[in-house]
Amino acid sequence: MPDLTVTSRIGLVAATAAGRRHAGTVAAAWPHARLVEGDSVADALRSAWAGCDAVVAFLATGAVVRILAPLLGDKYNDPAVVVVDEAARHAVALLGGHAGGGNDLAEQVGALLDARPVITTATDAVGLPGLDTLGWPVQGAIAAVSRAILDGEPVQLIADAEWPLPALPPNVQPPADTHGDGDTDEDSAVSGYRLLVTDRVVPLDERTAVLRPPSLVAGVGASRGVPAEEVAELLHRVLAEAGLHPASLRCLASADVKADEAGIRSTADVLGVPLVTWPATRLAAIDVPHPSEVVRAAVGTPSVAEAAALLGADGRAEHATLLVGKTATAMATVAVARHAPRGRLAVVGLGPGAPDLRTPRAAAELRRAAVVVGLDQYLDQVRDVFRPGTRVLSSGLGAEEARARAAVAEAAAGRAVALVGSGDAGVYAMASPALEYADERIDVVGVPGVTAALAAGALLGAPLGHDHAYVSLSDLHTPWEVIERRVAAAAEGDFVTVFYNPRSRARDWQLGKALGVLAAHRSPDTPVGVVRNASRPGERVHLATVATLDPAVVDMYSVVVVGNSDTRLVAGRMVTPRGYRWRS
Repeated sequence: MPDLTVTSRIGLVAATAAGRRHAGTVAAAWPHARLVEGDSVADALRSAWAGCDAVVAFLATGAVVRILAPLLGDKYNDPAVVVVDEAARHAVALLGGHAGGGNDLAEQVGALLDARPVITTATDAVGLPGLDTLGWPVQGAIAAVSRAILDGEPVQLIADAEWPLPALPPNVQPPADTHGDGDTDEDSAVSGYRLLVTDRVVPLDERTAVLRPPSLVAGVGASRGVPAEEVAELLHRVLAEAGLHPASLRCLASADVKADEAGIRSTADVLGVPLVTWPATRLAAIDVPHPSEVVRAAVGTPSVAEAAALLGADGRAEHATLLVGKTATAMATVAVARHAPRGRLAVVGLGPGAPDLRTPRAAAELRRAAVVVGLDQYLDQVRDVFRPGTRVLSSGLGAEEARARAAVAEAAAGRAVALVGSGDAGVYAMASPALEYADERIDVVGVPGVTAALAAGALLGAPLGHDHAYVSLSDLHTPWEVIERRVAAAAEGDFVTVFYNPRSRARDWQLGKALGVLAAHRSPDTPVGVVRNASRPGERVHLATVATLDPAVVDMYSVVVVGNSDTRLVAGRMVTPRGYRWRS
């Protein structure tokens, strides 16, 4: 669902001074939001409805319902409407909750005005993903199947391939393999509710909903000046004859020389898919069943439509199957390929521990995942975020490589996976071991988090105000000789130095040794800050100097920050100046 606050036109309607004040707050924060005026409040609301993608009305809910009721069309085309009361206590998602983005807009308005979002969509209320919120077209008996999922009735999930869907509740399961041949028995589900995931044209009934995955790519070649009607008519005919649904088109693909071909580009625009083009040399390298020397002479490759269909959006022809060879009219050529699903691995940084330091994107990715992998104590922090049906793979300390391999294996099987780490997953955490194993079968999404160093720095004051270096003192993966050289380099370069993994029961001497290396280049009164359990229960901040720090106050839950030659204590806070001219 796109963020309505970024690119959409949001109409604000208010009747009272308080409402206008709240509307002003929204307009100041969101560049695409504006107050809509009219001869009356009703006129303003109708104007906003007609001219905006979403409406935030600072009015009574009943008044909004009476004014907008005659204008209602359908949830796929009507704008989203959020209603905010006079005191800005509640932001009610009134219309377009899923399809129009009203639920998300209510959350964002609530966050902006410190109002409570009120969302009554049934799936959201119980933490289930709505079928129309998965980012794919959905058709058929959406309401009936959604109700069956909510009511806990059996729903057969029948998919042509393993697509990275979010977690679905336990009552949504593949049909039984009644023949013992490893294949699901689709016919056994005809009498019950069904959720199909397919690019094929299938018969619909009152108990079947169909999700259309983005599996198809249409390669298009054309003569210069080809009419859009000819391209579109050929494309739809080819898809229909092959029993394929156009809602599963991921993109149109062609040669670079056709990037500005109006007939192809306008067809893509009407379908709502991108046009991807490839250089002739790349197309020529793809083995196709119907090469043409005539085409080679004209554009430098023996195939445009077939080769482009196989290359698709990401250039991985080895994961595509040509379903329809090139089919031509007088001026257009079309071929269609099916591209295999790619798993999804989100590497998620949870932040230092406090829920309010966890990013909204991290929470969204945890809800997007069907499988969540992580250290047991980190997973305990976020179990309330998981959707019903989420499979959780937890393990204890020291199993980092096993967790990384498990997450990659699940994603390689086509699933939606979240691999979590504390702080930022790319800083001394799970991103690097996981990405060592992740190959081209997997789409990787990185979700940054607030690091332990940033959380500690905020508590200490501003110790990281100038150049700084992070060094882990754990010699489990790095020889001590290498660590010592890095500490010495940071000392000689006069970097503020942040020590991760500073001291444990088994490693109780490394911190003292590292401080000794720094002491050779620092004044004895250089400030040192120790933060334990930043943002978590038992948080503690300890200030000392290079000369006075007792390593015994430090453990593995601590971050140690050693200042540079300019770092000083100001009112009990560590401050490293930037050296601005105004200081002179």
